[in-house]
Amino acid sequence: MSPETADIVLSLRGRDAGSEFFVLQADGETALLCDGRARRVEKPKRKNLRHISFIRKGEGRTAEKLRAGEKVTNGEIRRALRAPEA
Repeated sequence: MSPETADIVLSLRGRDAGSEFFVLQADGETALLCDGRARRVEKPKRKNLRHISFIRKGEGRTAEKLRAGEKVTNGEIRRALRAPEA
C-alpha cells in the first residue's frame, strides 16, 4: 500500500528508524515526512517508500488540513502524532 498525504508511517531504516511521521507528500518512489521536532514542516525528510511502513490513516483536524493543502504548524503535527489511536 502506497502512503498518501496525511497518513502516519513508521521509519524502518536510518538513524530515525522506529520513529513515526506524517506524510506531507508522496510520489511514486519517495515521500516527504515530518514529525514536528527533528524533521519540521519547513524542512521535511525525503525517504524512500521501501524504508517506511504504513501505520494508520491520519485523523482529526491536522490530517484534514494536510489533505486540503492548508498550512499546519509543527505543534499541530506533534500533538497529532502523540494522540492515542482511536
